[in-house]
Amino acid sequence: MKLRDIAEKLGCQLVGDGEMAIGRVAAIDDAEPGDLTFVANRKYLSRIRHTRASAIILAPDAPEVAIPSLRTPSPYLAFARAIELFYRPPVLAPGIHPTAVVASDALIGPGASIGPYVVVETGCVIGRNAVLHPHVVLYPHVTLGDDVVLHAHVTVREHCRLGSRVIVQNGSVIGGDGFGFAPADDGTYYKIVQSGCVVLEDDVEIGACTTIDRAAVGATVIRRGAKLDNLVQVGHGAEIGEDTVIAAQSGLAGSTRLGRRVKVGGQVGFAGHLTVGDDAIFTAKSATSHDIEPGAVISGSPGMENAVWLRSVALFPRLSEILKRVRALERGGETRRRRPPGDDDTDR
Repeated sequence: MKLRDIAEKLGCQLVGDGEMAIGRVAAIDDAEPGDLTFVANRKYLSRIRHTRASAIILAPDAPEVAIPSLRTPSPYLAFARAIELFYRPPVLAPGIHPTAVVASDALIGPGASIGPYVVVETGCVIGRNAVLHPHVVLYPHVTLGDDVVLHAHVTVREHCRLGSRVIVQNGSVIGGDGFGFAPADDGTYYKIVQSGCVVLEDDVEIGACTTIDRAAVGATVIRRGAKLDNLVQVGHGAEIGEDTVIAAQSGLAGSTRLGRRVKVGGQVGFAGHLTVGDDAIFTAKSATSHDIEPGAVISGSPGMENAVWLRSVALFPRLSEILKRVRALERGGETRRRRPPGDDDTDR
């Protein structure tokens, strides 16, 4: 594809030879002649002089470069869209594979593709152009919207509802039982029936091997546009707000509420029954057991404001030295308190 055509499709300003032929998109360190690369973070600008790429996507204020460039205020977004110009994922033909088991009363929308060994149980509704890859299992009365994609070995439990354009990656479980047990007088635990469901609204994406528990009553809800990474655990009755993103190995205990556009780093933990305000940010490996105000930036465990945490981390390597100085000051103060009357440095 000509670089000029790529610039037009991406809405970028072309600087340099628009007749350059581009065959793929590649990372800046791996790019070869004929590749288009990008730099979105200014700390990587120094790598441009070493790249072998034929063209590069850059911000308008990035320095001039020797190779042709596509200038845009959002280089990373342009890079993401450029990949779509060259890569086409496998497309399954519409229809039901002979090895699939589909209940006679299931409603299958036009253009849907039901792959090998898929199980669709009674009362299910599958929207138009949905794709169910091999070994997907839908329990009874599941509803899928249009253009849903469920990758191999996804399980969706009974009564769960997925909106349109939802993507669930391999091995995830939507609607498994929540961790609900009532303690009995004899020290045993009585299982609480998890009678609720999970609702994934439109444009939600769920990573591989992520588990979203069904509610005991009501619903566990993932709001429109939220993105969950691999190996995320969402407890029963939780709610994740619109356009919130959660990185891998993070976990929410039951009835936690995350607001809109919350950003959660990897391995972050949330105690149950708490509320996080809109636009809050949690850095990797942080945790909180209390409500968080909108827009807060939280780090550490127990979680604290990022600025406080940074100052505390800077002190950690010096704690031993500081402790010695404090003890020396305490010994000095004790010595001064024990001096006899009149024996004071100020009298000399």
